[in-house]
Amino acid sequence: MKNGIKYFALTLSAFVIGMTVSNYAMSDMPNQIAVVDVQKVVASSAQVKTLKADREAKIKELSNFVKTAREAVAKEPNATKKKALEAKYNKELNAKRNAIQKDYASKLATIDKSISATIAQKAKAHNYSMVIAKGVVLYGGNDITAEVQKAVK
Repeated sequence: MKNGIKYFALTLSAFVIGMTVSNYAMSDMPNQIAVVDVQKVVASSAQVKTLKADREAKIKELSNFVKTAREAVAKEPNATKKKALEAKYNKELNAKRNAIQKDYASKLATIDKSISATIAQKAKAHNYSMVIAKGVVLYGGNDITAEVQKAVK
């Protein structure tokens, strides 16, 4: 019987200690979690706007290249030369398209790293242990989107 009482007292003590630690941890959690609307930060970034404008200009150049190539192919009367010309222009078009995509992806990755570093910097400055995308959080967390937007511009 004594062993049963000791076991019960030990279990009860462990439960009380566990609840105390849990309550302490939970009371501290809201101050440690921040949320960021990443889409809003990206949309307001001057770097992203410049990158998109640059990409649109390059796509317009590519469109003009296609138009010029079609006109050149249409003017060629010789069928053999026409096919060779089409192949040449297709090869050039694919090379230009791939270069544009590769350049865009590289610059976008650099901007993404910069934004992520800014978010991490702001989180550390305010002692947040966790930053979560705002779209994932239903309730709670301190919104640091405005701070990050100011720092990213």
